[in-house]
Amino acid sequence: MKAILLAAGLGTRLRPITNSIPKCLVPINGRPLLDFWIEKLIKLGVDDILINTHYFSEQVERFVHQHPHKTKITLVKEQTLLGTGGTLIANEDFWKNDTTLVIHADNFCQDSLDSLLSAHKNRPSRCHATLLLFETTTPQQCGIVELTHDGVVQAFHEKESNPPSNLASGALFIFSEQVHKNWLSHFERDKFYEISVDFIPLMIDKLYTYKTSDIYIDIGTPTAYQNLQSKIN
Repeated sequence: MKAILLAAGLGTRLRPITNSIPKCLVPINGRPLLDFWIEKLIKLGVDDILINTHYFSEQVERFVHQHPHKTKITLVKEQTLLGTGGTLIANEDFWKNDTTLVIHADNFCQDSLDSLLSAHKNRPSRCHATLLLFETTTPQQCGIVELTHDGVVQAFHEKESNPPSNLASGALFIFSEQVHKNWLSHFERDKFYEISVDFIPLMIDKLYTYKTSDIYIDIGTPTAYQNLQSKIN
């Protein structure tokens, strides 16, 4: 099993905190956010982790080179940002033949993801991927999903002013090997794509879901970041 940690973003909404540090390395009560993810993935049984870099890439490289699990981590520097989807296509040879977690590394996730993995293993036969969901208090700022009776995404609403619910995409996926073969193999490398815009529409009625009851927060703003600090010991 493999994982891709998307960590190249500029973190503009989190400024001034990210004026001197990439968002994936901001400390959560003294511990870099990226370290939480790496430890979680290793415990889950992930063998290989790919991390893309761009903004303050040298800081991420220095952190990884000193990490106890550095032999399981591959760093890929993007000279030009490719978007979350573009990164997947540029690195398709890394993940296309394996079960792979795709994660936005600027989110904090308290869930161990064991139940997400179990849900993926027991997904409906028509589904080739599984998406983590969480309940949000700010649905206008999130991608909101509508589900079928068996927990499959039947509609996706990206940051709409009047979303139908507060059930939000955590932008955390498990892809089976069929995802590349059936949906993504026709995309061009080295072009800009976003998962929510370019890939999710292809997955309607083929994307299973798991809702976490643990803390799941996008630390994208100073307010969200400070709120998280008060919740995590």
